[in-house]
Amino acid sequence: MTQQQSPRRRLPVAGSLVAVAGLLVTALAATQPAVAANAGPAVPFGSHQFPYTAGTLKPSGPQAAVDQQVVATYKAWKAAFVKQNCGNGWYQVLSPDADHPYVAEGQGYGMVVTALMAGADADARKIFDGLVKYTLAHPSVNNSHLLAAEQDSSCRSVDGSDSATDGDLDVAYGLLLADRQWGSGGTYDYKDLAVKHIAAIKKSEVNATTHLTLLGDWSDSGESHHWITRSSDWMIDHFRAFRTATGDSGWDTIRTAHQKLITSQQSQYAASTGLLADFVVGTDKTPRPASGKVLESSHDGDFGWNACRDPWRIGTDAVTSGDAASLASARKLNGWIRAKTGGDPNKIATGYRLSGSVFESGDDMAFTAPFAVTALTDPGSQTWLDALWGKLAATPVDPKLYYGASVQLQSMIVASGNYWVP
Repeated sequence: MTQQQSPRRRLPVAGSLVAVAGLLVTALAATQPAVAANAGPAVPFGSHQFPYTAGTLKPSGPQAAVDQQVVATYKAWKAAFVKQNCGNGWYQVLSPDADHPYVAEGQGYGMVVTALMAGADADARKIFDGLVKYTLAHPSVNNSHLLAAEQDSSCRSVDGSDSATDGDLDVAYGLLLADRQWGSGGTYDYKDLAVKHIAAIKKSEVNATTHLTLLGDWSDSGESHHWITRSSDWMIDHFRAFRTATGDSGWDTIRTAHQKLITSQQSQYAASTGLLADFVVGTDKTPRPASGKVLESSHDGDFGWNACRDPWRIGTDAVTSGDAASLASARKLNGWIRAKTGGDPNKIATGYRLSGSVFESGDDMAFTAPFAVTALTDPGSQTWLDALWGKLAATPVDPKLYYGASVQLQSMIVASGNYWVP
């Protein structure tokens, strides 16, 4: 197959909540145990302190062996993509198969992964802080508390220096993980940075009318893409964490709006598959899959290189929260792909129409790995889960394919029971 570029928009550039959130955070912090600035991680990888919802499957075999398979994949991912190429004490996640060498999505992945792998990697905090330093040095031109989406090989922001919502969601989430892991008394006040980032996301990357995510801080009310949303940005567990961190009930409204959209898109446009489109348009009136190209390709209305992450994101909320809507959506996806492939992970393709027909018959971890997460939700899918896990654990990280490898690793972290919501 022809390797696809990591999803990013290819268009040029077209608050006050922080103070309130800060007061709420102060009150909430009083109930949390303090973590010394030089302490080890509070939730080391492999400690499994946050059990998933009752009935969730796990890959067969000793837990320690499963955890070690994740660590092996992490080490390969880290060696391939975690770099210090631009000095300044920065760390960056390299994305050789994206539009640019460094993208916000990758830095967000790096922060979440590094925080979750603390305990398995003695350098986790050092790397995390280097990623924080990098993100702070590359603010969006539209909102300085957000991250500019793309940098060139010299780590200079390019292509308008505006933001991408998915990257910012993971950066904020990573900061919340770091606060729980190490406390906020070190070089960076992770909690303060997280709250500011969350407020900026709400202000500049959430549609104030629909409560749905925008494509970035560039698609504001005067921009033609203002009523378009990208399904891979619908990170339900992140919205729950933002609500907890800030005390802002607006995040309940945002979460509910996205869950309702997932359910309605599945029932109206993919009743037999549960698949979601890369992009949903017309969110001001009648949300529907894009018809042809609206941002990236003629397959913007299909289950493509953005939506391939949806089973991972939806399944993650299902197993960590036990939410009925997320469970139903995840199980619909799992039931369809299991039947479509006859239980053979090698038959998962790299592009589906919402009806379930294949439009691209490649093989890529970006499409395969997320279905391991939805498999966790079905008590009757143990054999299917084990087949998926076997493929994920046996597939080496390709240093040229950052996107698939990053989705593979994060899906493995969830499927192994090592993910948690701060």
